[in-house]
Order: sequence, then C-alpha cells, then structure tokens
Amino acid sequence: MNVGDLKVSYVPDGAMLLKPSVPLPHGAAYLNDTDHLVANTGGLLVQADGRALLIDAGFGPHSVPEDPSHPYIGAVHGGSLLDNLARLGARPDEIEVVAFTHLHTDHIGWACTDPPVFTRAAFAVSKSEWEGRHAIPGLTPKALAALETRLRLVVPGEEIFPGVQTLALPGHTAGHTGFTITSRGRRLLAFGDALHSPLQVRHPEWFTTSDGDPAQSERHRRRLISELQQPDTLGFGIHFADVVFGQVVAGGAGEAADWRPV
Repeated sequence: MNVGDLKVSYVPDGAMLLKPSVPLPHGAAYLNDTDHLVANTGGLLVQADGRALLIDAGFGPHSVPEDPSHPYIGAVHGGSLLDNLARLGARPDEIEVVAFTHLHTDHIGWACTDPPVFTRAAFAVSKSEWEGRHAIPGLTPKALAALETRLRLVVPGEEIFPGVQTLALPGHTAGHTGFTITSRGRRLLAFGDALHSPLQVRHPEWFTTSDGDPAQSERHRRRLISELQQPDTLGFGIHFADVVFGQVVAGGAGEAADWRPV
C-alpha cells in the first residue's frame, strides 16, 4: 500500500505458533486446531525514489520444531524473506537501512547470515536496546558480531529514512522500538512486538510471556492503541498473521477498541 509518497510492503519470512498464556476458548479466532496462536515473521519494506528501508529481518533460513517443554513458543519456520523481496522487485544488496524493532531472534535472522545478504545496509538499533543486548535471551555472540559490523545506534524520534522516525515502545525489551512512517498527512505505525495479536487491541492488559517488563509493556500498549485511533493512521503488526495492516476502531459505550484489517 501507499502512505503518501512512500510505498510499504509486507515481506513474509515464515510462520510461528505461540502458546497462549491465558486460556482461550477452543476454536477461538486466531487459534489453529491445536489451540496455538497463529503468528508470522517477516519484515516491512519501505520504498521511495529508488531507495529502500527494511524494518525487521525475519527468522532467517531456519526451522525449529516445537519443544513441548517451552512455555510459550511452538514450531517456527522461516526462510522465504529473500524470495518475497524478489517478488516485490527489491534486492537485499539495494537496501540501505535495516532497522530493528528489537533483537529477538525472529526479527534479526537474515541480518546474521554467513555470507551476509544486506551488504550495503546500516543496521539501525536503538541505543538502549544495544546497551541491554547481553540480557536478551537467545542472542548469540555470532549474531552480535554480525550486527556490530554494520551497527548504527539510534535514539527516540530520530529520522532513519525519509519519512521514517523511531518511536520508543519499551517493555517487551528494554529498548523495543516502533517506527512512524509519515508522508502527505498519512501515517503508519510499525509497532513490532508491542502488540503480538489483534486480541491485545481488545485486551491491552494481556501481555506475552516474553515481555521483559509486563507493566511497562502494558502502559505503552495502551498509549499505542490510543495513537492508532487518530485520523489518517494505520498500523502494521508484524505477528498479525494475515491481517498485518489495519486500523484501530474505537468501541461503543463500554466496548473495547478493535483491529479492523485493511
């Protein structure tokens, strides 16, 4: 879709299954037939005047079967991001910035491959996220080394690409960051893991087990939901399965807000 003069495209990398941390009715929306929450992984491509930015880099060329003992993650399958970039007419070596909402493994996968695929790109990471990198579960020394070679530290409100600014949304991780994409009076908020599911728009008090600071995450989630209800504002939910683009619509009297796919 277009946001003013900017073209934004969802770039799927794969699928992931999550184990709900609150009981949901069997067969509820967003659950599969094994009562897992269906999510996805990938990135958001922003293009303008022959230039390109990618927000998040998927899980990478890997697949992980479900570990029954893991408290919240089921099977994860990545691997299709490069093919989908090609379908969009974009080459990874043409992307000038890869920006990360945070440094969990399902968001940095293709940035840590050997040999590297984003050979021209700077890797934009929030300063607070990088400072807390050693406390992030699953972030290996090899991944850190790959990121550090192209690292560009950014701060809240910084423009990282024409029309794209960082937005501090801490809680999921200490430096979790969203991105505000603005052009000609239109706006799209790419909010990463501040929201994992459209269910959290109705229930902002529901947090994910992987949230580092659930209380902080909820505060920013409520602020985000309010912001998404502003005029000419859309959202991009990286884990929202087949409804990644949408708007938040205010509920009626006594009713919660809801996610309306576009």
